Formats: sequence, structure tokens, C-alpha cells
Amino acid sequence: MSESIWEKTKGRVSYHDSVEEMLVRIREDGMTNVFDRWVQQEKIRCKFCMQGLSCQLCSQGPCRWLPDKGVDKGVCGIGPDANAMRKLLIQNSMGAATYSHHAYEAYRTLKSIGEGTSAFQIKDENKLKWMCQKLGINTNQDIKQLAIQLAELLEAQQHISPQEPNLMVEAFAPQKRKDVWKKLNIYPAGTVHEQQNCIASCLTNVDGDYFSLAIKALRLGLATIYNSQIGLEMVQDIIFGTPTPHEVNTDLGVFDPEYVNIVFNGHQPWIGALTIEKLHDPRYQEKARAAGAKGIRVVGSIETGQELLQRYPVDEVFVGLMGNWLTIEPMLATGAVDVLAMEENCSPPAIDSYAEKYQVTLVAISTIIGVPRIQEKIPYYPPQADEISEKLINLGIENFKKRHGRVKPYVPNRIQKAIAGFSTEAVLAALGNKLDPLVDVITGGKIKGVVALVNCSSLRNGPQDWNTVNLAKELIKRDILIISAGCGNHGLEVAGLCSLEAIDMAGEGLKAVCKLLKIPPVLSFGTCTDTGRISMLVTALADHLDVDVPQLPIAVTAPEWMEQKATIDGVFAVAFGTYTHLSPTPFVTGAPNLVKLLTENVESLTGGKIALGDDPVSVADGIEAHILNKRKGLGL
Repeated sequence: MSESIWEKTKGRVSYHDSVEEMLVRIREDGMTNVFDRWVQQEKIRCKFCMQGLSCQLCSQGPCRWLPDKGVDKGVCGIGPDANAMRKLLIQNSMGAATYSHHAYEAYRTLKSIGEGTSAFQIKDENKLKWMCQKLGINTNQDIKQLAIQLAELLEAQQHISPQEPNLMVEAFAPQKRKDVWKKLNIYPAGTVHEQQNCIASCLTNVDGDYFSLAIKALRLGLATIYNSQIGLEMVQDIIFGTPTPHEVNTDLGVFDPEYVNIVFNGHQPWIGALTIEKLHDPRYQEKARAAGAKGIRVVGSIETGQELLQRYPVDEVFVGLMGNWLTIEPMLATGAVDVLAMEENCSPPAIDSYAEKYQVTLVAISTIIGVPRIQEKIPYYPPQADEISEKLINLGIENFKKRHGRVKPYVPNRIQKAIAGFSTEAVLAALGNKLDPLVDVITGGKIKGVVALVNCSSLRNGPQDWNTVNLAKELIKRDILIISAGCGNHGLEVAGLCSLEAIDMAGEGLKAVCKLLKIPPVLSFGTCTDTGRISMLVTALADHLDVDVPQLPIAVTAPEWMEQKATIDGVFAVAFGTYTHLSPTPFVTGAPNLVKLLTENVESLTGGKIALGDDPVSVADGIEAHILNKRKGLGL
């Protein structure tokens, strides 16, 4: 915390000292790694692909565009703007599909509880009843019947056509936004319907107009948040409890190689949560000790870890979070992992070599995950959840017997405290269950505005988490409160910005508010999925003030976006009406009309727009100027 980030760049691949420390071992062991693979690929990148000027969708390609040389159309006749937007829409569709898959898993898990076919339980009955009331379900019924009906309704909402009522949008979207979306023809149907429409539009000779494709992307973004993300997060709250603030441990130092360590990696908390609860039974700890271990523990990895971190206290069973996706290979190289249980996404394909070298059992607990040489594939079905958890525990104990004494462990002695669990409900609770105190500190200027930082982690614009951490420092220094989610949130937690110690790094106004409320200047909201949860807080603020979202002194930043879920979140933010900063620059720079649409013209339509930039100071300047302009518009 004392070392300036500006001093931590030269010759580094990561902001985090633990990763730098592990990379020494990885290279000494001759292991492939994401950091060295980046350097290899950087030498051979295609300039056409970088600009969005290439296409491989049909047999007449691959096509490239050189507008300056008169090559301004592909064989089919499509121009560079439409081609670049089409590629972006394909990415968006992949992200939407992953979120809708997560939602499907959530809804069928909730339904299994109602049917009494799984080991899961409902921990927040009040949220179940609240969701049912919001969506018009009669709450004068048995809890299990409510669970079934809510699950069925939410899954049906993912599939609705434009002619059917979108109950999720009507229940959770800002009042003043709905008319805007209807006027622009971006009021969404269900995620699955919009995704189907978008993918079909990306076929050769179907939609060759960049503006038309962009409109479809905006519709898909809205559908993804309202018909998938918000529903799945509320259901996870119902099953595992609504997050509340509590202190947690992060970084690679949470590992103890003398324990059996089961790591849950991905984006879905089902089996990880169940295993944490099972392992509090002393019988499992005794079984692990009989195998020569001190006990058996759970460690959270990336988004699954974050879902667990938000809801469970750190104790002798659940010891904390290792970091984000770029830390997965360094984590495996510690030689302290017994089972890597993987679901949904963010399981790098090259980890098979790490499993062999450092004696790790790789297990897919999802219907979609696959990596080379995986040892076990156990598709997730809610009725089998207890059986899956039991098998992982046994696999972990058996792996410890093989690993311990054979693999020399190396665990960096680094643990960073953080405060996690800032749901919308938790923020309101800190404010006395009303928004007026937040409005008052914003109106009074102690907090200039609020920025949602939701992103991945990428090596394109610097060392791991360099831009994320440095931009966060710049914003809080300027009295701008940050709400963080995604892999970037892990980076901020590990960097210490989600701790009370970080208060001293904030500007005087924000510092005073944080001290009064006993909160850090960066509020850990969770995963990329929690984009929906963040939108609920913004909606509450907009409706409370009776203004539209574009009028609020807020912004969104993704300073290290990486993959397809990030692109659909970014498109949603633009449709939602927010100033949305992206770094690195998306692969569309060869499409000037599209760039102008996304960075300028769209503002007159939705009130939102995309801002670009890789320098944290200049990006912070732009965000602050935007916030100050919105404050002026509100007379503040």
C-alpha cells in the first residue's frame, strides 16, 4: 500500500507481488504461462484483426478491408463499419449466452429446492417473497411453492417474445428509461429470444447495416441484465443469503499446503457453497487428518470465489479468495492445490500441464467446461449436488496423499484484508435504509459522484490490474466513490483498496464519509454478474430523485475489459444511459462511422456513450469532468 503504483511497472507483468513471486518459480520450472504467451502473440498480431477489418464467416473469405486502397467491401459487399459491428455483436451474443446459462442454472437450482430434490435450502425467505411480490406472484403460499413458481417465471422471462410483457424490465428498470427504450425500439424481449435474433442477424447476407446491428446489440444488452443477471443474482441471494459487509482474506497467502485444498473456479457458487457448509462437519476434518493433513479447506478462485466471498465469513473452512483469472496459473504453481473444481467459464486451456507438474486433480462440475486431460467430468444437476460435493471432498483427500511430500510447495507469504458483501441492501442499511444520506453527501459535494468499475483483467494495456488499481486510486483521490465488480474487483481487493486502510488514500470529502460510515472508498459488490445488482442501486437513486439515469453524476469504467461477458455489460451501460469508459480500445478502429456512433452519436439517443483511453490520469480527468457537468445540470 505504501508503494506507488507508478513505481511498480518497469519489468513487471502484474501489479501484485505474489504473482511476480510465483512467476519466478513458473519460469524456473519451464512452464508455459499467460504472461510469456502474451509476449509471443504480440509479435505476430494481425493489423486487420486489430482494426476490425477482417472476416472469416463464409467460404468466400477470409476478407480484409483497405479503404485507402479502394478495397472498401468484402466479397459479399459488406462494408468495414458493418463488419466490425457484426463481430462485436457475435461477441456480445456469446457473453449474453453465458449469462443466460448461469441464470438457467440458478432457476433450476431454486426449483429443485421447491421440489425437495436437492440439498440446497432457502436462506433468505424475505427476498423470495419480495421477488414474488415484484413479479405478481401470490405470496400467500407455501415457501416451496413460491420457489417453484418464481423459478418457472424467471426462466420463462428469458424466452419471452416482443409481444409478451417483460415483467423484469417493468419491475426493475428506471421509470424514465422505459419510454426512451420503447421510442428507440430497444425495449427488450427475453435474453434467449434476443440472442437468437442477434446470432441469426450475423449470418452472411442477413444484416449488413452497422446501425441496425448496433440497435440489436443495445436490445441484447438490456435483455441480458434484466432477464438474466438480476434474476440470477436475486435467486443466489435467496438460496445463499443476501451479502452483508464483512472482513475477508485475499491473495495467494491464503493457502496452507499442509491442508487439503479444494479450489472452486468459475462463476457459479452451487457446489462451492454446499461444500463449505458440509466441511463444517468435524467428520470430514477427521477424515482429512487421517490422511496426514491438518484438515480440509475451501479456497475461492475468481468469480465463483467472489460469490462465496460476498456471502460467507472467512474461517477455518473457507479461507478466502486467491485473485482473478490471470492468477490461476500462479495459484496452481504453489503446489498447494488438490482439486480445481471448474464451472461455467474462466478455466484456461493450458492448466493441464500445471495439473501434471504440481499434482492437481482437475474436475469439471459443469455441462460446458472442458480443458485438455481433465481427470473428472461431473455435469451439474441440482439433485446430484450433494453427491458431487462428496466426490470432490474424497478426490481432494486422495490427491493430498499423492501431492504431499512429492510436490515441493511454494506459497507467497502475502494476505490482504478486504471488506466484501456490499449489496444494494447493505448500502441502504448503512444509510439507515433510505437514500437521503447518500443524496445529501453528493449534493453537499463531499462525494462528487459514483463510478461503477466492472471489468476483467487484461495484459493489453499494462501489467495485470495496473490500469484498474491506478484508475481507482485516481478516482477516490478526487472524492469519487467506487462500486466494483468482476475480476477487476479481485484486483482491487488484493491491492488493498477495499480495506478500511484505503480510506487515507481518498480525498477529504470521501474520506470523511467513509470514516463516518466505516466503509472503504471502494465498495466490493461482487462479480461481473453483479452489473445487474449495481444497476438496481442506480435505479433506486434515479427514481428517488425523479430523474433519468443520464442526469446522474455517475459513470462506468472497464479499465481492463477482456472477454465477451465484458462487451455485453458495456453495451448495456450505454443503453442504460451512462458514460462508459473502455480500455483497451475495442477492435473497431477501422470502422470510422461505427466509432463515431459509439463515442458520440449514441449519446443523443440513449444518453450514454463510450469513452476511450489507456492513461489512468487522463481517463480520471474525463470521468471527473463528466460528473461535474452532470452535477451542474442538477444545480449542484
